[in-house]
Amino acid sequence: MPKMKTKSSVKKRFKITATGKVLAGPGNKRHGLINRTQKAKRTNRGSQTLEPQDGRTVKQWAPYGLSR
Repeated sequence: MPKMKTKSSVKKRFKITATGKVLAGPGNKRHGLINRTQKAKRTNRGSQTLEPQDGRTVKQWAPYGLSR
């Protein structure tokens, strides 16, 4: 049986923790920042944990996990 392929965009954008949670960088940080409040920009720093439903989808796109 052939190997399954990992989506290239998933390799670049997500990280899986040791406990199996999926970390992702926040959205809404590229442009139009002058219109956002300082608090909104602050809370979007770092990485965020995805909801379990979204994490399941990301793990399907990376069938062998993500190694960095």
